[in-house]
Amino acid sequence: MDIKIYPSKLIGTVSAPSSKSYSHRMIIAAALADGISEITNVTDSNDITVTSQAMEALGAKVLSDGGTYTVRGIKTPAAKADIDCGESGSTLRFIIPVAAALGTTATFNGHAKLPQRPITPYTREFPKKGVTFEPQSGLPITITGKLRAGEYNLEGDVSSQFITGLMLALPLCEEDSAIKLMSPLQSKPYADMTIAALKKFGVDIREMKLDGLPLYLIKGGQKYKPCRITVEGDYSQAAFFFTANALGSEIDVTNLDPDSVQGDKEILNIIASCGKELNPFTADAGNIPDLVPILAVLGSVTKGQSKIINGARLKIKESDRLVCVANALNAIGGKVTAGDDFLTMDHIDHFTGGEVDSCKDHRIVMAAAIAATASTAPVIIHGAENVNKSYPRFFDDFKSLGGQFEVL
Repeated sequence: MDIKIYPSKLIGTVSAPSSKSYSHRMIIAAALADGISEITNVTDSNDITVTSQAMEALGAKVLSDGGTYTVRGIKTPAAKADIDCGESGSTLRFIIPVAAALGTTATFNGHAKLPQRPITPYTREFPKKGVTFEPQSGLPITITGKLRAGEYNLEGDVSSQFITGLMLALPLCEEDSAIKLMSPLQSKPYADMTIAALKKFGVDIREMKLDGLPLYLIKGGQKYKPCRITVEGDYSQAAFFFTANALGSEIDVTNLDPDSVQGDKEILNIIASCGKELNPFTADAGNIPDLVPILAVLGSVTKGQSKIINGARLKIKESDRLVCVANALNAIGGKVTAGDDFLTMDHIDHFTGGEVDSCKDHRIVMAAAIAATASTAPVIIHGAENVNKSYPRFFDDFKSLGGQFEVL
């Protein structure tokens, strides 16, 4: 689907969709609990759907009704399961350890760029703990065996999703475990979110320091407990509207927890540092990789050169986000340069319109739509349907705020 967006400021109130990151974690935790849980304020999306289906394949029952998910936990784990992870890296990396801890022989598949995204920490560490992979990389991949407790040594600079996957799974093992980081942890706020979410379901994970690096201690034999819980709003998605405000719109964003541990709340600090004068900024993408597309939009209009650093991992997201973000914004008048691990944005007075290849990346679609509000001519976005991955109602909300567009 292609969309042509006409330049216009956005005015009004929008409710931020629920945190996709928390929703993944809570649905999995509820599926591992002994009983029935109710999770409210869930924004349906393709990623959340595949996580729900994955937990059903492992033996849970998940019902969705108007943003409320009712989950009956697994009584008897499935002996075998076929799990389609769609395009969701979270689903793949969270549920491989969970299926292994349950002792399920599971085959994982995926689409688009997901088969190319690495799971090396698992294929290296799990065979030491009773789980084998066939083949050793790519998708489809089948795991066999039951995960054992113990010490897991993981790189911290690949993805925090591996840490979360182990945090979800290791409480199910009989003995105690530890997750030891061998390098500084990227995207640490996502690990913090996992600990906070699991605490709601009665699972305790202790964080300590070893040689200055995080060490996570996990008691074995823990029991997930069912609960009723509401998912907080998503700062990752709200960031698009906060940035629109910096570009001249007037949007009140609701459904956000000011005390959230979400790392992407950093968008507020970055915008504040720019001030009304839109001074340039330097942002470290290490903890906030999902903000990079919209930060590139913001950086394009700051009065000088802005820079995003420490972004090497963005090359293996839904797209090579560094290159694709640069290409997308340059196609509509930006001056963005992509390096191996950085983006630089040189000042422009405004975007000038044109056509954007979204590279099938939901965040590039939304970033381009916000850039269009500060353009002198229409912006055509190819592949706009990719917002369904995380924020299916984005263009409905965009329109409700006065955004003008037509589907081509």
